[in-house]
Amino acid sequence: MGIVIIKNKSGTPKYKQIVASIEDAIVNGSLKKGDKLPSLNSIKNQYSLSRDTVLTAFNELKTRGIIQSVVGKGYYVLSEDIDVNQKIFLLFDEFNSFKEDLYNSFTACLGENVQVNIFFHHFNLDVFNKLINDNAGDYSYYVIMPANLKGTENVINRLPYGKVYILDQTHSELIDYPSIYQNFKKDIYEGLQDGLKQIKKYQKIILLYNEERQPEGILEGFNLFCAQYGIQNKIIDTLIDRELSKGELYIILDDKNLIRIIKRIKDEHLTLAKDIGIISYNDTLLKEIVGDGITTISTNFNLMGERLAEMILNSEFAQVENPNRLILRKSL
Repeated sequence: MGIVIIKNKSGTPKYKQIVASIEDAIVNGSLKKGDKLPSLNSIKNQYSLSRDTVLTAFNELKTRGIIQSVVGKGYYVLSEDIDVNQKIFLLFDEFNSFKEDLYNSFTACLGENVQVNIFFHHFNLDVFNKLINDNAGDYSYYVIMPANLKGTENVINRLPYGKVYILDQTHSELIDYPSIYQNFKKDIYEGLQDGLKQIKKYQKIILLYNEERQPEGILEGFNLFCAQYGIQNKIIDTLIDRELSKGELYIILDDKNLIRIIKRIKDEHLTLAKDIGIISYNDTLLKEIVGDGITTISTNFNLMGERLAEMILNSEFAQVENPNRLILRKSL
């Protein structure tokens, strides 16, 4: 008896019978990881099925990560874990502690039978395009963090519509996709506004900003705030050769530079908050402790992960702005 068994008088759709046959063959050991499946045409001809029926079955198994297609050779068993109901492609810009919080809350809320594979593009458009092109058609859903890369819609448009979710930072070209995002312009403006009383104690506010990695909305919100309240300010792209002066308040958007400036303050015998103020972006557990507490402007990454999982599980089309707030600590 062959791998695939079809019963014409069964109430189960024929493509589902193909899926169940292959799952049964994996469970009973007839098929193992690396084994080749019967061809589309052989199953089609044996049971007088349409090619689309067989292809639908194979695509379901493929998006669950159970089988894979090899160009010019056919389909092979990729995994013996048939309990996986969905497989999700998750593309981050980079990995850090708050992205880990997002990832952990996302996967925890999805449940045990969903497999999430995580990738990173490191703000490189070529890497971004290659990762999506290489994995198109292999997943149930695609969660994409485009960051500030330009032209990402050209490759995202190749993915199945209704299966793509945009995360964290979105663009006007991606308005037709469901998303859960931060409003960076509003968030930094309102965060600084909430800390206005403390900010006014400093002579100058300095934004450390890298246009290749950081959202343009942060720069826009910063400029709007400084103009609105007449705050003396400066925008720099590096701390190298920067001489710290008493009365400066620094907004630091990444953790590496946060560590650098704290070390510089210590090395130059300055006092955090009294001589040099710091506002960091994106809260972590460590920032509650370092320097008796670092003031942050941050979204809730656990909530972002939970909401994203809910949208996928419910096949929900929505564009959700994740809340953001100022967390006032002793560095300001």
